[in-house]
Amino acid sequence: MSTPNVVELENVNVHYAKNWALRDVSASFPGGAVGLLGPNGAGKSTLIKSVLGLLSPDRGQMRVLGLDVRRSPLQIRSRIGYMPESDTHFPQMNAVSFVAYCGELSGLPRADAMQRAHEVLYYVGLGEARYRMIDQYSTGMKQRIKLAQALVHDPDLLFLDEPTNGMDPKGRDEMLELIRDIAHNKGLNLILSSHLLPDVEYTCDHVVVLDKGAIATAGPIAGLKGPAGRVFELRIKGDTQQFIGVMREAGLECHATDDDVMRVFVPGESGAPLLFRLAAEHRVQVRHLRASVPTLEDVFAKAVGEE
Repeated sequence: MSTPNVVELENVNVHYAKNWALRDVSASFPGGAVGLLGPNGAGKSTLIKSVLGLLSPDRGQMRVLGLDVRRSPLQIRSRIGYMPESDTHFPQMNAVSFVAYCGELSGLPRADAMQRAHEVLYYVGLGEARYRMIDQYSTGMKQRIKLAQALVHDPDLLFLDEPTNGMDPKGRDEMLELIRDIAHNKGLNLILSSHLLPDVEYTCDHVVVLDKGAIATAGPIAGLKGPAGRVFELRIKGDTQQFIGVMREAGLECHATDDDVMRVFVPGESGAPLLFRLAAEHRVQVRHLRASVPTLEDVFAKAVGEE
C-alpha cells in the first residue's frame, strides 16, 4: 500500500544574494521516517525553513500534510513538531514548565499542556529531572528536552535537525532508539536532517539527498543500496588512484576510503572476476577483496560524486 506524501516540493528555488540555496527542487517525502542528507551547504536548513514557512521561496510550490505552505503556514505549524539544531530554552525555567509552555504555544489548554509535559518528559528519559532548571542540564539532556517540546502537542509530522549533536555514545544510541520508536512503533511521521549517515540508516526507511541546492537522489534506502554483491571492498599493492582510473574507464564506480581501501560498485553480475581480470591486465596485485553489503554511505557518495 502506498503511503501518502507528507511533504511535496515542486520546482522550489531559494537564493541569497547571488547564491542559489535551492535550485528547482522537486521532491516528495512519504509518510514514515525519511532522512534528509547532504554535505554542509547543500541546502538542508534552507529546505526545512522553507517548509516551515520561515523563508519564502523565489518560486515553486510546497505542500505539507496536504496544505499549501504559502496559504496556511500557521495551520501547518500547529501540526508540526520541530526539534531545532540550536538550543532554544529560556533561562531560569525548569523543564516541565518549559515543555508545558511550548504545548500552550501550540494550542493546548494549560492543564492539558502540563499533563502532556510530564508524559513526554518521562518518555524521553527526563522524568526524574523535570523540575530541574534547564541551564543545569548536560548537552545530552538539552537534546532530549528539545525532542520533548517537539512532541508535547502530539504533532502529525516531526522535523529533527541534527538530534544527536554533542551527545556521548551512550546518549546517542538512546536518542536513536527513541527516534526509531517514534517512527516505527508510535507511527509518527518524521523527517530527520543529519550529516551522520549511520543515524539515518538506522532510523529511516527513505532518504532524500541534497547536493549544491539540488536533489542528488531520493527513494527507499533498501532500493537505493541495490542488490547485495554489487559492492566490493578492495585493497591493492600499487598506485590506488591510478587503478581507480582504470576501473572507471571500465565502467565501474568506486571511491577510496580510509586505509587505502576502495569500495567498488560492480554493475550486473560481473562481480569479483571482472576486478581480478582488470588487476591482472594492469599488473596490479590484489591484497584484499571482499563482497560487502551496500550501505547508505555508498548511496551518498555515489549521489554527490564523492571519491
